[in-house]
Amino acid sequence: MIEIRRAQDRGVNDWGWLYSRNTFSVGNYYDPQHMGFSSLRVLNDDVVAPGKGFATHSHKNMEIISLVLEGVIEHEDNQGNIKRLVEGEYQLMSAGKGISHSEYNGLQSDSLRFMQIWIEPSELGGKPSYQQQAFDNTSGLTPIVTPTGENGTLRIKQDATMYQLVLEPGEHISLPLSRERCGFVQVLSGQLTLNEQGIGAGDGAKVSSEANLSFTNPSGEKATVLVFDLP
Repeated sequence: MIEIRRAQDRGVNDWGWLYSRNTFSVGNYYDPQHMGFSSLRVLNDDVVAPGKGFATHSHKNMEIISLVLEGVIEHEDNQGNIKRLVEGEYQLMSAGKGISHSEYNGLQSDSLRFMQIWIEPSELGGKPSYQQQAFDNTSGLTPIVTPTGENGTLRIKQDATMYQLVLEPGEHISLPLSRERCGFVQVLSGQLTLNEQGIGAGDGAKVSSEANLSFTNPSGEKATVLVFDLP
């Protein structure tokens, strides 16, 4: 079964300096019908005004993934990490027993746009950790986050895998998925046919009881997608 959440149906948090489209309930957006899916709890498309950002705040027992779509993130945390993320880079922060951090738009002239993703961990507590990695923007499925951290992927404390899918015009690819597991698909840019259903930029799709995910790019532009294999 595939349940599509259209881009325009997502929630909104507008703080002036931050404009966020939210697939699941977070902040001032609350919808009891959209509280998460499997271990995927937050999926935000955030736009941050020049020079603005999130002051120091804390998290615990959450796996927090960020992907920079446009601009630069300036990150600092109480574990001694002072980092700069540019377009195309991924960050995975395992909050564990507790971590405090800030993240700002590193540019004074342009907006920052990034995806913020929270996944509930399978183990609570533990030492916080920070990972950052750039991956090739090549066609096909590229594992980004895995439970083992194998082959240079970011290691997550959950039986979950996140892929980056890039499809050139006319390309097709399939991904086997156990019927006992869940999937989630989020289109970042372009158009896509998912198991014969059309989805576009900003659209998401919950997947359950499917043995295979079939992706086709029917348009004349490249499609970029995040694909989650979830418990």
